[in-house]
Amino acid sequence: MSIKDSMRRNSLLTILLITTLLLPGLNLAVRAQTPQRKPTQAGAPFPRTHKLSTGGAVTIFEPQIASWEKQTELVAWSAVSYEAKPGDKPSIGSIKIEADTEVSLDERLVRFKDFKIPEVNLSSLSRDDARKVTTALQAELPEEDKIIDLDKVLAAVDKSQLLPKADNPAGLKADPPTVFYSSKPAVLVGFDGDPIWSPIKDSELKYAVNTNWDIFEQPATKIFYLRKDENWFKSTDLSTGWVPAGKLPDSFSKLPADDNWKEVKANVPGKSITADKMPKIVVTTTPSELIVTTGAPKYTPVTGTSLLWVNNTEADVFRNGAAGLFYYLVAGRWFSGPSLDGPWTFATPDLPGDFKSIPVEHPRSRVLASIPGTDQATEAVLQATIPTTATVDRTQLKAPEVIYQGEPEFQPIKDTALWQAVNTDKQIIKFGEQYYMCYQAVWFLAQTPKGPWTVASEIPAEIYKIPASSPVHNVTYVTITASSPTYVSYRYYPAYTGMMVAWGCAVWGTGWYYRPYVWYAGFYPIYYPYYRTYGYAAWYNPYIGVYGRGALAYGPYGGVGFGAIYNPRTGVYARGVTAYGPYGSRTFAQAYNPRTGTYAQTRQGSNIYGNWGSSYVQRGDSWAQTGRASSNITGNSVAGVRTSSGAAAVTGKGQNGRTTFAKSKSGDIYAGHNGNVYKKTGDGWSSVGGANASPTGTQKGLGGIDSSTYNQLNRDSRARSEGAMRTQTYNNYRSNMGGRTTAGSYRGGGFSRGGRRR
Repeated sequence: MSIKDSMRRNSLLTILLITTLLLPGLNLAVRAQTPQRKPTQAGAPFPRTHKLSTGGAVTIFEPQIASWEKQTELVAWSAVSYEAKPGDKPSIGSIKIEADTEVSLDERLVRFKDFKIPEVNLSSLSRDDARKVTTALQAELPEEDKIIDLDKVLAAVDKSQLLPKADNPAGLKADPPTVFYSSKPAVLVGFDGDPIWSPIKDSELKYAVNTNWDIFEQPATKIFYLRKDENWFKSTDLSTGWVPAGKLPDSFSKLPADDNWKEVKANVPGKSITADKMPKIVVTTTPSELIVTTGAPKYTPVTGTSLLWVNNTEADVFRNGAAGLFYYLVAGRWFSGPSLDGPWTFATPDLPGDFKSIPVEHPRSRVLASIPGTDQATEAVLQATIPTTATVDRTQLKAPEVIYQGEPEFQPIKDTALWQAVNTDKQIIKFGEQYYMCYQAVWFLAQTPKGPWTVASEIPAEIYKIPASSPVHNVTYVTITASSPTYVSYRYYPAYTGMMVAWGCAVWGTGWYYRPYVWYAGFYPIYYPYYRTYGYAAWYNPYIGVYGRGALAYGPYGGVGFGAIYNPRTGVYARGVTAYGPYGSRTFAQAYNPRTGTYAQTRQGSNIYGNWGSSYVQRGDSWAQTGRASSNITGNSVAGVRTSSGAAAVTGKGQNGRTTFAKSKSGDIYAGHNGNVYKKTGDGWSSVGGANASPTGTQKGLGGIDSSTYNQLNRDSRARSEGAMRTQTYNNYRSNMGGRTTAGSYRGGGFSRGGRRR
């Protein structure tokens, strides 16, 4: 029968129960549990003192970030002091640091690579002597002092100079999805197109593979069954008429005894429920979202604005005054409407100015990341443009197995000279007489569609013209940065896994709907889905800089719009917990992309290169992992630890300690770009070393301090405080596994009243 017209701790711990499974067809590297870290070694906070092989010791204070161009080129300043021998009066000054950077988004760390000290200012030392000190320091500085928390860097970057353009260069779509509203408990049962029914071996039942719910059909009676937690419902029409199921057919207890059906069988016969207690069941076959309020909307004024926050919904909904438009945020896009029933119109470029004034302490201040022109939006864009790198052994890395359903079938890609393979789960593109496959952010090349495949060292420029309307647009965010006869270096951006940049914000998905590939042959139907922008309440998590998805109202598993994944190698489906892991209420999970292998996780875990293992693919952020991360490809190795403040460090030679000058709180000494060193006091700044050590007052210009330095010091002080606070907030979030701290507010506030996301 067709359808009409076609995060709290206990729940987070359930994600650790994910059953181990490797699906070569889609390479869903689903872990049995979240990887356990080895015991870490505590590192020392700043300031840090290091003995030099040339004699003497240098103390380095916490770096102050001056710029971070393209999120790969960093400039910083640090206050330093140098003692030629113990007890000597220290030479006080500053160093300028320039470095290329590598970022571990998983660990939220930045490493200074190719570390250089182009400028040094040390009082009482000649230029030549000062240069000798920094030359030794540059050569001998332990790796642990070349690493800083990502949140500290983001806090320090001058966002006023980096305001992203409010344009849409990639051609993303902003058409509103269908938005359903209910003032009583409701669930959204979304299908990825028309329902696709698969038989179950040795059972009379069939189940739907293209939904995130357990939905069954009993063909003999033409009755459909839906499971929500421990309750079962039934209907003779998928689109309407759902009632409590009562006694289930015996065939449910006879489902196969394997992990695919474990969760279902654990809830058979289920618990009884009366019709007045059951949720409203909304069924859709098109990209849709759901807003549920507990009764009529309830409003809380947003301090300092005319906005009202709808506080009894898990969705991000505001209203512009008591009689104004409603504003709804989903997938990083704002939509406005005269009522919660719509109609909805794209509104991100036209938000009322008051949205920028939402306090960071507000329980839903996470929405600031989706308001163009805010520091939070700029920062989210910065994170969305940070590359992840890896180096591949091109002589040893084996391509994945490629299986087509029948003979290879290709379709043209609009506005290009390219063709896309459609009857395989791999992303394969034809250009001329050559074939390119992008798999887990590594490119492979073949002369025939069936291979053999080798690691590619060059990609045609035509591929980077693929528009957002194509389901393989995401491969345009995987590039080659270097190559040799033995290795190739790759880089991918968050857009590869779904986080795009448009309208001055980081958004989820292209906004385009990509129809899945469906082919009926043999016992099972073949279903290859693409990731979707809508259908799972995608929301931005400010603590870890990724998009997560809603939970109970959108289905029990970690998939997005589909509950089963077909493995072309074995010819069977993995479904439910086996494919995605359980996904209970109040849980943060990363939104899933079936073509890249990014799946629901308790923390960011976004580095796809980790899926390859370390034998032939060396992650660019291997330095951030605990233990020694040795490269079989380049021969380089470093050993990682995590400091007591949450920052990771890399062990190396050096001595942590303090000189006479360093007997100060670690956060109150700053380097001026003029060569002087300043101490923050209760009533202003005091110069404590360098070319001009006279005391300064609280007014800019007083005591010799110039306006530029005064502003720079205040800016760096604010950034250091903000960075330390945010790093601690992230560490708390991480240690709780996202449990007690619910990523609703930039200030660690959870959701109040009805505001928990479930």
